[in-house]
Amino acid sequence: MAVINPEHSPNWRPRTILTHSGVLRSQFEETCEAIYMTSGFVYRSAEEAEEAFKNQGARYVYSRYANPTIGMFEERLRLLEGAEACRGTASGMAAVFASLACLVKAGDRVVASRALFGSCLFILQDILPRYGVETVLVDGADLDQWRDALKPGVKAVFVESPSNPGLELVDLEAVADLTHAAGGVLIVDNVFASPLLQKPLQFGADIVVYSATKHIDGQGRSLGGAVLGSAKYIGETLAPFLRHTGPALSPFNAWIQLKGMETMDLRVRQMCDGALAIAQFLEAHQRIDRVRYPGLESHPQYALARRQMTGSGTVVTFDIGRDKAETFRFLNALKLARISNNLGDSKSLVTHPATTTHRTLKAEDRERLGISDALIRFSVGLEDPQDLIDDLEQALKAGG
Repeated sequence: MAVINPEHSPNWRPRTILTHSGVLRSQFEETCEAIYMTSGFVYRSAEEAEEAFKNQGARYVYSRYANPTIGMFEERLRLLEGAEACRGTASGMAAVFASLACLVKAGDRVVASRALFGSCLFILQDILPRYGVETVLVDGADLDQWRDALKPGVKAVFVESPSNPGLELVDLEAVADLTHAAGGVLIVDNVFASPLLQKPLQFGADIVVYSATKHIDGQGRSLGGAVLGSAKYIGETLAPFLRHTGPALSPFNAWIQLKGMETMDLRVRQMCDGALAIAQFLEAHQRIDRVRYPGLESHPQYALARRQMTGSGTVVTFDIGRDKAETFRFLNALKLARISNNLGDSKSLVTHPATTTHRTLKAEDRERLGISDALIRFSVGLEDPQDLIDDLEQALKAGG
């Protein structure tokens, strides 16, 4: 295949990587990355086709395996993350499932933090056990629970940090050390932090997964995901699984995400500033019972957030009211922030996790995770923070 962006400098900073890296220009020398919207590729002879399939990776043969536009997306994200290799997927959940499923077999053991997105919990608690994989959940912030769970050994460990929706952090370096001592690999879902605010590989993680739908596209246009790790893992373990199971990223979606990456640093930094202002407003408001945001000193893991994140994120969670009815009145009174289950978007979005993203959890499991009927997840967008605060203020009055 063609060499992508041979002029890339190892000294480039994130904004430059996000604007220039991973470019594969055609003979027309276009400025904007080309969309290679094709399912397959042709050969000049039967012998060439035979050679292409014999020497996999020598050239493009089918877009389910590889595609020039997808390759540009993968290379740009790889360089930003600082990983050896990257593979795009059709969605973030495709990335999560593939990162685990390609590793485990019947009789293996997976340990994960309990505070996870609902679909991640479904994979761990419902899907993997059907195939004979043992799964164990622990409280992610409790290193003693990690030590106990990992003593019998482990194939893989899976965590979110910060978690969805409670913004619980995991000490990545400590858990990576424990995982490796137990013979396993650590997979980190880094979607809430984004590759700009946290680099799990630097703390010993082996694999990082993303929903590119979130901050990477970040404008509500397309689905996508990615798995990053060592060249050996990506090439020998993940790639065959993706090739034969087919959760392929669309070239068009890869192109959209390439364009989103050009402004990701600017968007994420601005959204973090807005999230902190909103978290501070909510924490000082008499109607709000509890606010969780890693940038607040009141967050129980504030020191850890300062140690392993370069920014506090774009999501704030808070509790309001006594029950679902009061919480719904507040949500329905919002005029600027819109109700949606997505996050990391340029528009501010709010959701009620207990009845949306985590509704399939048992009531006792939601209670253990702090997902009450009063909990709201607020994904802060690019609006003026004061306009968002004004909207929150009027909704608090109207919903009271």
